Amino acid sequence: MVKRLFDFVFSLIAIVLFAVPMLLIALWIRLESPGSPLFRQRRAGWRGKPFVMYKFRTMRVSADPYGVSPQSGEDPRLTRIGRFLRETSLDEVPQLLNVLLGQMSLVGPRPLYERQAERWDQRQRRRLDVRPGITGCAQVEGRGEVPIEDKIELDLHYVEHRSLLLDLKILCKTIAQAVTGRHKVYEKQYSRQKERETDL
Repeated sequence: MVKRLFDFVFSLIAIVLFAVPMLLIALWIRLESPGSPLFRQRRAGWRGKPFVMYKFRTMRVSADPYGVSPQSGEDPRLTRIGRFLRETSLDEVPQLLNVLLGQMSLVGPRPLYERQAERWDQRQRRRLDVRPGITGCAQVEGRGEVPIEDKIELDLHYVEHRSLLLDLKILCKTIAQAVTGRHKVYEKQYSRQKERETDL
């Protein structure tokens, strides 16, 4: 209850403070690339309940929403402002609305596709025991440089050791990484298993 109260109050204050910057970002996106400035996608939420996650759109409207994640800032699907938003993590700001609505938390495992959750074993499904977060252990411990298998383990570590103190540490690391870790936003290796399957 304390965590939910903190999420609600923080997200409400942040939405008010970021209202004008978010409006300017949305306008910039529209001016550079036709289409909605918001990207909406269905994800697996708390206890597996699906919800619609919001982000600022960083790719052209013609890009496959379920395609491979950009591996560098040179990906032609990215718009110029999209590259900036990804590298500063400002594309995640609209998720404050998801937090306010109780669909997400400030800190927790990142929400993945429903089809990904369907492949998890019983232990891995413990990832769904908490609300998904805007940031989490996997994001501050390597982000795009960490394969999905390791991200799941980091997320499970969070679920098993979660506390308000751990949340505060992750939030502080997230702020620092937004300034110094821009190169880590791009996915270098999605899955070690996929790499092994390719080798076979």
